[in-house]
Amino acid sequence: MELKEAREKFIQTWGALGSNWGINRSMAQVHALLLVSPSALSTEDVMTELNISRGNANMNLRDLIDWGLVSKVIKSGERREFFEAEKDMWKVAMQIVKQRKKRELDPVLKVMLELNNVEGDKSSDEYKAYSQTIKGITQFSNKADSALETFLKADESWFLSTFMKMLK
Repeated sequence: MELKEAREKFIQTWGALGSNWGINRSMAQVHALLLVSPSALSTEDVMTELNISRGNANMNLRDLIDWGLVSKVIKSGERREFFEAEKDMWKVAMQIVKQRKKRELDPVLKVMLELNNVEGDKSSDEYKAYSQTIKGITQFSNKADSALETFLKADESWFLSTFMKMLK
């Protein structure tokens, strides 16, 4: 397989995987393009490479910056903005976990706290079913939060050695 074909396949595959993870396909493709690019790219470069509109490129670059996966690069003598992706996959994974936790798990934990404080006839079947369900979701969410916090504090070598032990 030629480099150009392999690059294109990677970008398309990363885009498809992104949509499976709940991320916009275009955003994942922009990220993939920046991952495999040897130097920072301008918005125009992204538009041309991926055949997307300026608005689509701008929106996805801003989202990737918000996620902490892409940063702006200043090139001397250039008026255009350039962008590059974090290429250390450990840092990328950690940043994605941080953002997913912040956007998905933290709001669930907040709502579960509110839902635990409910008034009613504690002896009724309806109250017991509700309370048991909320308690189970809260416990699971707290364990997931604890595991993610441990993961975020871990260094790469500890995580990989622990993971390999689990696979044995």
